[in-house]
Amino acid sequence: MKIRIISVFIVALFFTPFLGFTQYSDVPDKINWRELTSVEDVCKAFPQKMKAMLAGFNLDYPGLEKVKLANEKGDLPKAGTHLLDYYSRCNNARHLRKAQPAVTAETDALADTILKNVFVIQNVRGEVPYGEDGHRDWYYKGPNNDREWAWLSNRHSQMNHVLSSYFDTGNPKYAKYIDLFLRDFIVKSMPYPAVKSSTSVWRGLEVAARAKVWSRIFYGLINSDYLLPSTRLLMLSSLPDHAHYNRNFHGSNNWLTMEISALATVATNFPEYKPSGAWLDYSVKTMMQSMKEQVYADGVQTELTSHYHNVSLRNFELFKNICDQANKPLPDFFNETIEDMYAYIARAMRPSGYRILNNDGDLGSDRAIISAGARKFNNAEWEYLATNGASGTRPSDGPSWFYPWAGQLISRSGYDTNAHWSFFDVGPWGSGHQHNDKLHISISAYGRDLLVDAGRFAYTGEVAEKFRGYARGTQGHNTVLIDGKGQKPDVRVVDQPLSDDHYKITSDFDYAWNSFDKYHDLERVKHTRSVLYVRGNFWVVLDRIESEAPRKIETLWHWHPECKVQVGKEMITSTKNDKGNLKIIPVGKTKWNIDEVTGQESPEIQGWYSAEYNKYEPNVATIYSTDIKSDVSFIWLLIPFDSSSPEIEAKVISKSIEGVELSITDKNKGQWEMTIPYANSNLVKLAFGS
Repeated sequence: MKIRIISVFIVALFFTPFLGFTQYSDVPDKINWRELTSVEDVCKAFPQKMKAMLAGFNLDYPGLEKVKLANEKGDLPKAGTHLLDYYSRCNNARHLRKAQPAVTAETDALADTILKNVFVIQNVRGEVPYGEDGHRDWYYKGPNNDREWAWLSNRHSQMNHVLSSYFDTGNPKYAKYIDLFLRDFIVKSMPYPAVKSSTSVWRGLEVAARAKVWSRIFYGLINSDYLLPSTRLLMLSSLPDHAHYNRNFHGSNNWLTMEISALATVATNFPEYKPSGAWLDYSVKTMMQSMKEQVYADGVQTELTSHYHNVSLRNFELFKNICDQANKPLPDFFNETIEDMYAYIARAMRPSGYRILNNDGDLGSDRAIISAGARKFNNAEWEYLATNGASGTRPSDGPSWFYPWAGQLISRSGYDTNAHWSFFDVGPWGSGHQHNDKLHISISAYGRDLLVDAGRFAYTGEVAEKFRGYARGTQGHNTVLIDGKGQKPDVRVVDQPLSDDHYKITSDFDYAWNSFDKYHDLERVKHTRSVLYVRGNFWVVLDRIESEAPRKIETLWHWHPECKVQVGKEMITSTKNDKGNLKIIPVGKTKWNIDEVTGQESPEIQGWYSAEYNKYEPNVATIYSTDIKSDVSFIWLLIPFDSSSPEIEAKVISKSIEGVELSITDKNKGQWEMTIPYANSNLVKLAFGS
């Protein structure tokens, strides 16, 4: 066994140069990085690193003749100078090169804040301190001791804004800050460890993001006197390390799209590196395979989180753009999948323009993304959805859609800003960023969010310590708890879509159902939920609980924080908003106890809402509870209205092992007779008479 390990280690060392990272041992214990301003300074401080960097270049590449000659003579400073001269005049990355702005004293407020080392990361403001060694503390976790804060600050995305501010204002201080910032980081990050890591500096997502940001900086300031020769040379020596990490230690799912698109970024923007061709070939092969594994046939990314669906989509698009610029053809299915992913977010978007809030994600508006996609793919239907019908072409197959692989029913009454909208989740658990929220329903109407998902709050730090369990747990969603217990994880990825008997969409109604039977510390219990949306009128939610023993059932309804909620007669809960309301009517003879919980911290977290990472506020959670002895069903009538509540009555005609028959009467509209099955779309019936 020992001999085998040694052999593997020797092989790894032998192939190291061909994988594209540089190893060196000449990192001084103390160095004043601020005094490294010239090529000569860098070559004197890091001679072995500069030699390794030059060894990583294909010096037979056209234009590098002088670099090769100087290198063969052992003249590191001259080789480095010729290398920078080459990059200033070569044709690489024409799309990133910019004319330098005229010098002014204009300023930008946010950029000025960044220049004070004050960064706002995921809505938390923190000032990065300097250490005793004179470097910024690149491991600083922000004021909430949140490792996410440290990770994200090391992506250097804040430099994007500083770079834009330089070109917008022409103020040299912004370019000078970038120069100092990068020199500080690169020197402090030495040596590259060449191992998979979760540290603040060398984790995959941060490595990937930096490679993209640095490319923009390197070529954007290639003709600027403010990005010093020393910094440019340090960037060229560190980028192969970044590429090596993304090539050898990348993750999967949306991580892979970010990391592999970064590898392709370095490969195409810096084709002079010896492994660049191999990096690009690997990128294409890996991204193709990942797209097939990562995106369902209905266009939904397998994490089933709208937020991260967009992350993957953005990086798939970036990869396509990279390959287009490099004249690297991609198969037709790559474009087709990107188009399917756009179609999903266009159709799933709320009438307000905001995306689904589900699993780990922020609310956020998708309107601009969809509009851009509509222009790119010349899709007039997406434009119609993004503009609420102001322009474009009305979709031919809407207004509701079901995604059988993702198991998501998107119901709408129409396309205007006041349209009804709901999201009903009957799909798998998801391949990442999951919440235990099966059979959850969210509802919006008349321009207002009404029933909501709790959100994600935070991943680490003080906010996460308090709220993470609630965010991921069943208790933060509009579904049921059984004996106070929530759901356990389920199937991550499915190999076939839900069958047609799980859903039906007609011009008059939408229907979907599914079951869940995995609860913590419970056996032989099952929750089946069916939802019938009568288009333009109301939702009926049918819950079936199967149990061989007595249980306590809690049905949860979480309201948007802006909703004014009250419980009235006959256990009816309703909002009293000026505009945009919802009434929840329990139908039948069940004796319910009702609790309204807002901003509760003890004995457990309940009644909180997070639309964005690290932001949270109290909201009302209406909890209907009852005790059952055995199998039972519950019926809920959810009626949206603008400002004046309609007079509606609901009556149970019959119940059977297959479902329920209801009569619902609106005194101003007429009467609906309906059959709602627990588990078979073929049995759904709806008849209306005025």
